[in-house]
Amino acid sequence: MTDPTDLPALEQSLSDLTDRIASLRDARAAYPDDPGPTADAALAELELARELLQSALGGSRRRSSGKDSGAGRELKLLRTLYRALPVPIAVLDSTGTVRRVNAETSRLLGSPDGYLTGRAFPLLVDVSRRAAFRSHLTSVLHTGEPAAFPTRLTHQGRAHDVRLVLTRLRMPGERQEMVAAMALPIEVRVPDSGRAEGHEQGPEESVVVAAARRRELMSQLTRLLLDEESLSEPVALIRAGRLLASHTADWVLADVLRDGAARRSLVIGPTNQPTGRLVGALERMDPTSAPLVARALTGQGGVVHEMVEDDSLLGVLPDGSPVLNAMRAGSMLSVPITAGDETQGAITLVRLRDRPPFGLADLALMEDAGAHIGLALRAQRIFQGRSLAADTLRTGVLPRTVPDIPGYETAAAYHEGAGPRAVGGEFYDVFRIKNGWGFAVGGVVGQGDEAASVTAMIRGGLRALSVGEEDPGAVVARLNDALVTQDTGMFVMVAAGFVPSGGRTGRVRLASAGNHPPAVLRGDGGVRFTAGGGMPLGIEIGADFPVEEVALAQGETLVLYSDGLAGSRGRAGQAELPYGEGRLTEVLARCAGQSASAVIKAVDDDHQVFCGGQVLDETTVFALRRVR
Repeated sequence: MTDPTDLPALEQSLSDLTDRIASLRDARAAYPDDPGPTADAALAELELARELLQSALGGSRRRSSGKDSGAGRELKLLRTLYRALPVPIAVLDSTGTVRRVNAETSRLLGSPDGYLTGRAFPLLVDVSRRAAFRSHLTSVLHTGEPAAFPTRLTHQGRAHDVRLVLTRLRMPGERQEMVAAMALPIEVRVPDSGRAEGHEQGPEESVVVAAARRRELMSQLTRLLLDEESLSEPVALIRAGRLLASHTADWVLADVLRDGAARRSLVIGPTNQPTGRLVGALERMDPTSAPLVARALTGQGGVVHEMVEDDSLLGVLPDGSPVLNAMRAGSMLSVPITAGDETQGAITLVRLRDRPPFGLADLALMEDAGAHIGLALRAQRIFQGRSLAADTLRTGVLPRTVPDIPGYETAAAYHEGAGPRAVGGEFYDVFRIKNGWGFAVGGVVGQGDEAASVTAMIRGGLRALSVGEEDPGAVVARLNDALVTQDTGMFVMVAAGFVPSGGRTGRVRLASAGNHPPAVLRGDGGVRFTAGGGMPLGIEIGADFPVEEVALAQGETLVLYSDGLAGSRGRAGQAELPYGEGRLTEVLARCAGQSASAVIKAVDDDHQVFCGGQVLDETTVFALRRVR
């Protein structure tokens, strides 16, 4: 008991009492459904306050009960401690640090011999009851009276409802007073031992099964991330989070870095609990306010906490309460999402108190998972960037609408192809010229972003140069010289035609630069081809591109098409045969007298059949039909 003449010691005792009462208030507010332990501790604090008050007034130290006291009782307890008494006992110093434990304590808590020595005993107490435990411990040290109260011990995934008995004693050779903590089990909750069909697994078998489950989880995660539907960052994170929540965690948090800022992308909580409000609060939190997450986001590597020792590691809620307390967390880990040396985010997993804790094997597994997710996210961002580039480039190579030329119908079809050929270099266009209208079909020899950018340049050049020209050959020649000067290393095949204003003569002037010869569908179903051919653009400056004049009678249709159509290969026995002009002739012959859009649809449908429904190459078809 505090010496009434030692005012500094008395003031320190009062200060400590104030702190413990504040902790009890916090515990009562955080766990209103479990008031018993807090109330018991409050009674102990009242008793201690009475003792301090009596001491301050000069009262005598309360006499202990008539039972044995002093060294005799403590020696008896010490002898029992190291004998085969099947009762878990731990010896604590005044700070609550474990100094000694007997074998039964290690067995109960599932820890190796000596593992608990030097650790803080309050960390073994359920976080909701730690404040109560500290109050009882302080009361026993000050009053010398034993304390008995119910609590819960958690360690290595096991939760034990016990009645804890604390007794003050003096250890031989120790200057400070100690406390013996005796745990009398009331109820023990043990995680699923992995038994199947009455067979109890041995230690080695359990390790093998756990390793197999981890491999299967990683295999499932890899298949999920490679699935086509996961080619989107939110979808990939959601699907990965659900997989982890169903196999290894109760809470899953995913945070990503974008433009140097962290944002929370995913929160998944237990499905068997009402967690909606907590999930919403976690979604609104700044990830960097959680020290555990901030560590992973800065690329410092993953970390696992087998026991929750610091309830502030995931930050605090708006009301000031720790997130981990609200989660009822027992163990947790956090790993960075990485792609090579780049940190893209963090994955944080939390298990509840009644589940086995995360260990080093789980940390290693999740570090691999974080690397897989990081590579998938990087691939997705590249894919999305290219898709955006493709959409942007496509607006530069394809017209929004195909206008009708006075006296003519126009129609067109374009297929971007599949896989890596999705962004390519084909185009079609209809545009105004000096005294009439122009149209063109063409493509760059090559695929990809660079080909599409050259195509956009060619299309824009045709429009710009045709403003002051009436000769398509001259326009194509000037375009060729510009392309050679640009030194892109790419060749362009194009067919361009000019229709003079009025259009009543049906006269169309065509210039070809390496393109397939346009086809003319007559009213009687006959098909003939123009000259076409010529040198592709981009080979040499000063090349000549002759112009051919074609007269379309009313009801006749001029069809321009790209190399992607004429040169495409079929499937199912036709792999060695290109589509070619021969098959195109047969299709056009069946379209006599039909509109321009009907002709285009017929060619498109037949090409789909020819390719087995999978068009691999870009294809472009354009039709101009004279209607008067």
